[in-house]
Amino acid sequence: MISVDCFWQFCREECKKMTTIQDIADKLGISKGTVSKALNDAPDISETLQKQILETAVELGYTRLRRYKNSARRLCILVEEENIQYTEPHHFGHDIVMGFRQMAEPAGFEVEIVPVSEDSQRSISYEVFMLQNDYAASFVLGFSLNDPWMTDFETSRTPAVLYDNQIRGNPSTAYIGIDNDEGMDLAVAHLKDLGHKKIGYLSSALESHIMQVRYNAFFQAMKQHGLDTDPSLAGCSFFMYECMEKHLPRLLDMGVTALICGQDTIANAALVQCQQLGYKLPRDLSIIGFDDLPISPYTSPPLTTIRQDRINIGKCGYYAATSLLNGVSIGTILLHAQLIVRNSTGVPACKKADII
Repeated sequence: MISVDCFWQFCREECKKMTTIQDIADKLGISKGTVSKALNDAPDISETLQKQILETAVELGYTRLRRYKNSARRLCILVEEENIQYTEPHHFGHDIVMGFRQMAEPAGFEVEIVPVSEDSQRSISYEVFMLQNDYAASFVLGFSLNDPWMTDFETSRTPAVLYDNQIRGNPSTAYIGIDNDEGMDLAVAHLKDLGHKKIGYLSSALESHIMQVRYNAFFQAMKQHGLDTDPSLAGCSFFMYECMEKHLPRLLDMGVTALICGQDTIANAALVQCQQLGYKLPRDLSIIGFDDLPISPYTSPPLTTIRQDRINIGKCGYYAATSLLNGVSIGTILLHAQLIVRNSTGVPACKKADII
């Protein structure tokens, strides 16, 4: 256990290391007043000079000083606008955002939702963006592995909580999501208990961390339950039509009696496509989704799926952000997955025939 005297000695040493406005001014050969103007977004300083000052501040670790001073009570939710929707109650991200705000705003934080794109990320680094806008920490939604700031998160000293993305080795980042291994095991176990032996998997392209995790979790669960793990039982594509017109017919031709889909949107599309092909669900084919979107109880038939408690994910995102702000490294927070059984899964027709 560290003594109180040692703790305060540590704090004094840390303070000595902290970058000051004077350090930034000395580095650039400009006045403290000019640096202060840039940091406070004054209108009478050029954009080019401000960018140079902010980048130097980040390079020297000025963001760390700001965090210790706790001067900023502003948090942002960074939403990759190409990958996730959040503005309407039926959108996947809506409840996550609401859960975060339900905790942050009563605690005195101002929360801003900031849509970002790959182009906007290329125009400015993550830490410079956060410093320029006076954000203390971020909650990051919908980023793919190709997003430029994913590289920034590897070394950033400004706290970032990533939903469904993981950065290893940086104590200033945290990963939050559900236990996808648990969720996929629940799905496979449910289908096996019903009598299904040949189960296929449909997913969007494996260009995000979470799609890769769910893909691997599917085959791990299949192996654990003693079922076929042939890689050809999975079909993944960036384009929905390719999943429906190429991979789904191929899996049906292989004789699968059930499908697990990496997202509810794909599962719903598969429900529609299979019925158009003349399949009776769930007699001829059982389908399970993943996420439990608001539309899932209202599909035809209602969709069996793996639920993410999105409100709780948002709340945990806030707790992780404030922990990082207080210097407490989080690493990973995984919430339990829940199987929601509805009418899109049932006993396969071949087993019914055996019973008769």
